[in-house]
Amino acid sequence: MWRLALLCLAFFLSGCAALVYQVSWQRILALHSGVGIYSVAMIVAAFMAGLGWGSWLGGVLSPRLTPRRALRTFALLELGIAVFGAASRWLYYDLYPRSPFLLESPWRAGLLHFAALLLPTTAMGMSLPFLTRGLVDRPETAARRLGFFYGVNVLGAGLGALATPWWLVRWLGLGGAVIVAAAANTAAGLLAGLASLRLEDAPAPGAAPAPADPPRDEPARPFALWLALYATSGFCALALEILWFRIVDVAVKSTSFAFGTVLSLYLLSYGAGSLAASAMVARFRRPLRTFLALQCAIVLAAAVPLVLLRYGAWPFHAWYFEYWRTGQFSFGWSADWTAVTRLYLVLPLLLYGLPTFLMGFSFPVLQRAVHDDVRTSGRKVGLLQTANVAGCVAGSLLVGLLALGHLGTIASVRLVIVVAGLLALCGVMLTGARVAFAAATALLVGAAALLPAPDDLWRHLHGASPAEGFVGEDASGVAGLIPEPGRYRLLVNGRRHSWLPFGGIHTRLGALPAVIHDAPREVAIVGLGSGDTAWGVGARPETRVIDVFEICGPQPRLLRALSDFAAGSSPDIVEHYKYLRSFLDDPRYKVRIADGRTALRFGHRRYDIIQADAQLPDAAYSGNLYSYEFFQLCASRLAPKGLMCTWSPTPRVRRTFRSVFPHVLSMLDGVVLVGSHEPIAIDPETWAGRADSAEVRAYLGDGIARLVSRDVRTAESLPERRRQPDLNHDLIPRDEYAVP
Repeated sequence: MWRLALLCLAFFLSGCAALVYQVSWQRILALHSGVGIYSVAMIVAAFMAGLGWGSWLGGVLSPRLTPRRALRTFALLELGIAVFGAASRWLYYDLYPRSPFLLESPWRAGLLHFAALLLPTTAMGMSLPFLTRGLVDRPETAARRLGFFYGVNVLGAGLGALATPWWLVRWLGLGGAVIVAAAANTAAGLLAGLASLRLEDAPAPGAAPAPADPPRDEPARPFALWLALYATSGFCALALEILWFRIVDVAVKSTSFAFGTVLSLYLLSYGAGSLAASAMVARFRRPLRTFLALQCAIVLAAAVPLVLLRYGAWPFHAWYFEYWRTGQFSFGWSADWTAVTRLYLVLPLLLYGLPTFLMGFSFPVLQRAVHDDVRTSGRKVGLLQTANVAGCVAGSLLVGLLALGHLGTIASVRLVIVVAGLLALCGVMLTGARVAFAAATALLVGAAALLPAPDDLWRHLHGASPAEGFVGEDASGVAGLIPEPGRYRLLVNGRRHSWLPFGGIHTRLGALPAVIHDAPREVAIVGLGSGDTAWGVGARPETRVIDVFEICGPQPRLLRALSDFAAGSSPDIVEHYKYLRSFLDDPRYKVRIADGRTALRFGHRRYDIIQADAQLPDAAYSGNLYSYEFFQLCASRLAPKGLMCTWSPTPRVRRTFRSVFPHVLSMLDGVVLVGSHEPIAIDPETWAGRADSAEVRAYLGDGIARLVSRDVRTAESLPERRRQPDLNHDLIPRDEYAVP
């Protein structure tokens, strides 16, 4: 039994390390190819494809080894992953930028990601078949043993996914996180090697044979059928995971903790299901019927919470709705643990706790159906995992790249329901339970019919009534323009950004560098928001080109929809939003749906002004726009005498900005910083004169022009400070993770 305990701990650590790598590597690789949906989907697909290839290879090779050699091979795989993991920070962050041609195109970047991830993910995928070969001593007990060990592995993966954003990246950075994962792989390898010592080649490890499971009451089915079913199961699982993340991300208001939390609770529920099923798998005398029933139940359990969510039948629903309407909670900046629990634990579990538990429950049932020879156990596990991963890749690409963009979240859920209906049809054809599976089909059809309309769900998750505001969704994200007294608030993935009509701090943020620069002909804006920062920077008649890079595709469409609505309203409303119309019709503006950081890196134009639109420092991926490396990138894209302008919400952002630019102006009590590599002559009177000019007044309006004129008179030249400690870096995004 001590061998089983060592192997159990080793497989737990292996799963924990794998998810630390996945979350960390995804973040690092996205620094080079962007954080847009297409880039992230390609990274996930590349990671999963490597796992699938490794599972197939392990399945082919494992039958050729004795149990002892299989365990030693597992140990060597873990040690090899540890070596790669320790070097991955250098490989993925320092070496990757030397391939700019490959990274410019999403498809070429996807191929590069696949090649770069192939070696470690292949080794990860091979681990389960080899461990299976070393564990399974009797086919009658394979389902119990594999279900238990797989559940332990998935629980470890869930802990790794949870620890990565909440502790490892937050306190150690991405480089530190992968080192911890490498240490876990090393420990797993050493434990597995220790377990293989003095092990006889037959039987596999174990103090005594476990009692055999009773025989099955179903006839044996072709193995190809189980491969097809498990591939379909993988498709549904990954499709639902993507859709759940979209919903939770909007509901918690898009923080850096959302992805790891969603993934963690998904895996923890999955692992718990596998452990529960391993304890009772002997009772499943008809595994095909049970497996198909579970797949239908999974999709039904995924649809019902969406219906309950929309129609207010959730626990604490009033609290959630008020939070969606007015709240903006951020872990790290607040000690409200009630909010933490409800947002990051209760809500995800209500949404997908039961279906993911049932997913995990399916795994031992599947093993119960297919194992009949210990020599082929590793092969069958490997091929089944390959089929499942292939389905996962298909689900990730089809839903992430196509369905979300063309159908939306709710229609994509209906697509998964259709797939579940096909599985129910298989149940009607292949089992004797025709009435039961016909009833399951009816329930699935009913759930599909009761799902809320897409816009209705998103308005609800923005705290609005069904008829209020404008909402939009595509593969890149969800945006909403929600009415407030006298204005509209813009939200992106649930998080408040700015508001309309123009004329607030965002307009001044854009106009300040415009009046400071002698002749700002070409300008780049990172982030569209409501458009007011971009509109403000266009105040000077000298400006000819304004490139606006926005990662969330629905925003321009929503701004146009609001403008059209205002144009058909009363004269007061028309006047209220006249600047929005002029902004949208201004030919100088070119709005590109792209990751602004990536666009600047691979672009060839040099700009007189580069402006980063304001966003809260704890927003997801905000660290990419407040890092030392980002400010360096912007500095490299400036024309002679060019200016970089940023909102500086924290002292650490100010220190980081000043460590890059030797010449910095501070305005609005340090909230707005303007930097350059060349001296900036302090001339408040000239700047105020530009703000007071007839052209700028006609563009901004007298009130905003007067504010800008006053602001530039307060400009203060900060002394040069090149070296400062405790900065935001790409791999150590301290402010994003609310590090004090």
